[in-house]
Amino acid sequence: MVDITHKTTTLREATAQAIVKVSSQNTIDLIEKRQIPKGDVFEMSKAAGLLAVKKTPDLLPDCHPIPIEATSIKFEIQDQQILILVSVKTIYKTGVEVEAMHGASVVALTIYDMLKPVDKGVEICNLRLLEKKGGKSSFKSAPLSYGALVVVCSDTVSMGKSTDKSGKVAVDRLEGMGLTVDYQVIADDRQLIKSIIENNAHDLILFCGGTGVGPRDVTSDVLRSMLDMELPGISETIRHYGQERMRHAMLSRSIAGIRNGQLLLAVPGSVGGVTEAIDAVFPQVFHVFEVLKGSRHDS
Repeated sequence: MVDITHKTTTLREATAQAIVKVSSQNTIDLIEKRQIPKGDVFEMSKAAGLLAVKKTPDLLPDCHPIPIEATSIKFEIQDQQILILVSVKTIYKTGVEVEAMHGASVVALTIYDMLKPVDKGVEICNLRLLEKKGGKSSFKSAPLSYGALVVVCSDTVSMGKSTDKSGKVAVDRLEGMGLTVDYQVIADDRQLIKSIIENNAHDLILFCGGTGVGPRDVTSDVLRSMLDMELPGISETIRHYGQERMRHAMLSRSIAGIRNGQLLLAVPGSVGGVTEAIDAVFPQVFHVFEVLKGSRHDS
């Protein structure tokens, strides 16, 4: 089963379609008059579809058990076809497209089973996913025109006593999202951090390190003193995400905010801390750039 522990919980939605074709108008008439011998076709197949959505992980080995928060099953008769639409919602780490398609397929099979005594020409066709929403696929990647600077704040790395890993992880992850990324290593020094902020025009400056409670952890303090606007929701999200995975994450003093139209972000200096921070708020944090240009939050 695929590891989804790095994913964040968001609203996920999916709608799937299936079509049942019958061979005569008489079959449609029997359905509408509720005269099919096995019972009410729509009520029976709807019940089967609801069960199928819930039972998806029991039958498909790689599907995760997830909380199904809403399921809608609709029917539409179009000449000698029955259009089936199954919509599923959850607030979880993974999507519900397979659940929706499984539900639609079982609804169609139930209809087939109920109609076969009166119609030998029933067909099932066009099972497909119509729409899915939620998760990272619903957020835009940053345009290539945006640039980022990753700054590693570490006395030991800057003096060559250790090798940086976290900053390079950040560079790789941000480049994978479409940004042009520069990279720099500096000591844990207030003036150096301040100079970086004052002399760089990158859209995003991501500081790795200096967010703890040690005597040399000064990155967060410098950023806070220079921000035009703090964005506490970003740092809260990073801490909450980290706390679910590592107890000491509550000690992090990650901070995020805007200065002169730039997004400044300070995250923990460990590889795990950097990885979790990026997983927690990217790519959705790129929406900041659109809002700064005047776009609405719901655009």
